[in-house]
Amino acid sequence: MKKFILEQPFLDIFPEATIGVIVLKGMDNHIKEEDKYADYLAEAQKAAMVHISNPEFTENPVIRTWRDAFYKFKTKKGARCSIEALLKRVSKGGSIGSINPLVDIYNGISLKYGLPVGGEDIDKFEGNIRLTVAKGGEEFVTYGSDKSEPPSEGEVVYKDDAGAICRCFNWRESVRTMLTEDTTNAFMVIETLSSEDAERMKDALVALKELIEKELGAAGEIHILNQSQPEIIIE
Repeated sequence: MKKFILEQPFLDIFPEATIGVIVLKGMDNHIKEEDKYADYLAEAQKAAMVHISNPEFTENPVIRTWRDAFYKFKTKKGARCSIEALLKRVSKGGSIGSINPLVDIYNGISLKYGLPVGGEDIDKFEGNIRLTVAKGGEEFVTYGSDKSEPPSEGEVVYKDDAGAICRCFNWRESVRTMLTEDTTNAFMVIETLSSEDAERMKDALVALKELIEKELGAAGEIHILNQSQPEIIIE
């Protein structure tokens, strides 16, 4: 049995956080058609412009919310929320390239709803996964690297018994648990820090679940975690 747990050190920093989860089983994430989601991503990029209408990029509410959040814990210099990275690329006229079907689908939802969305391969987890504060020194190897770059003590991380899974809340993930074409069972997460964003997140969760089920043949189950409900069984 594996659980996902919001640990108290995380909740002490973000007591109003609401974390949406979709547990996916039996998915076919293989690429069957190149650029299948190109039009979908292009439409999502257009929809994302509503979240960056202020010409001063950092004053857009989505960006400001997460910039302020990152000031509340120890971060690696230059680390930014995943949704900021996507929106910055869009704001500069760049495009979001295809990775694999599941990642393409969740990137589109992230852009459309202006929320950080991520996912990991459940079958690669060792023990429970926790959203918590790092002790420092947890094993962490990210994509494109061949050496461990552990989180700092006090950094908000997702982690399991083998090490950190995602550093600086939602900045960068470990290659060990990343979603690949061979992933069949996945853990998807959407993070919010306020009641207002939590309502938007619920719509995003439903849209994400329905699209994944339709496109990839998965069976999905939605869960909402917060201070009152800090853990769920994911496997």
